[in-house]
Amino acid sequence: MTNNNDINNSSETREASENKIKNPPTKYDSPWKDILQIYFKDFMEFFFPAAYNQIDWTKKIEFLDKELEEVTKDAAIGRRFADKLVKIYLRNGREEWVLIHIEVQSQEEEDFAMRMYIYNYRIYDNYKKTVASLAILGDEKENWRPSSFGYSLFGCSLNFEFPIIKLVDYTQRLAELENDENPFATVVMAHLAALNTREDRQERKVQKLALVRRLYEKGLEEQEVINLLAFVDWMLTLPPDIEAEFKLEVKQLEAGRRMKYVTSFERSARQEQTLLLVTRQLNRRLGNIDEAILERVRSLSTEQLEALAEELLDFTSVTDLTNWLSNG
Repeated sequence: MTNNNDINNSSETREASENKIKNPPTKYDSPWKDILQIYFKDFMEFFFPAAYNQIDWTKKIEFLDKELEEVTKDAAIGRRFADKLVKIYLRNGREEWVLIHIEVQSQEEEDFAMRMYIYNYRIYDNYKKTVASLAILGDEKENWRPSSFGYSLFGCSLNFEFPIIKLVDYTQRLAELENDENPFATVVMAHLAALNTREDRQERKVQKLALVRRLYEKGLEEQEVINLLAFVDWMLTLPPDIEAEFKLEVKQLEAGRRMKYVTSFERSARQEQTLLLVTRQLNRRLGNIDEAILERVRSLSTEQLEALAEELLDFTSVTDLTNWLSNG
């Protein structure tokens, strides 16, 4: 006899899966990681101008992602978003360098300030160099602004403070962003649009098209347009039917223009390659998989497929896969 709870759970799982297809989740970390590395100098000038003026930009900038991973690998305190560790030199006449720890956080986290302190100390302990920890808060909760961590006991005290940028504060400065030539004006506008349109993908299409039009009209260099279009495309995900409408409207927008919108098509090719790889890995690890389950795998976004590629290494049965698909 079929249990009613089983029917309800199956219905809920199917509904959740269908909702993922209709409203693919926005992944904030991947696009931020890419854009930070491409436009680090612009990032510092846009968000932290005082620090920007102290950096010697004639010296080579070095990204230490592997070093950051090594330092923080056993500090499993919440989920990290777009961590970057960057080696830079100062404009103080000395061959001195500091490390800037950048973190983009897109959801409220109770222990965020403590984690920032732990990372800061571990980086300092590893390199014995001054470390500046900078946080970009990309969530939508107006009052969540963690910027310090400390304690005091028996005359022993600790007070760790770090500067934060709250992206929702720019909601009141959209006109200013429209006229700003810094690439991170576009980045902030796209991030805010992603937050504001999570429940309305038709409006997301409208705002995404407006951002594309803005980039075309700015007269930017070709590579810069491609870089920023890639960020916009990753942030403002659309379900397949609305994405098709969007592509059609972009083609109309591109009529007679030198630049063409390429990132969605590049992402489609990447998704096909990732799907092929994941399917091969699943078949090798779990054997033949039911076609209905494979169909659910095929409906995943590129980001979800990449996450699955990591998780499936721990799978020992098809049940592990179905559980991940239901909860992922």
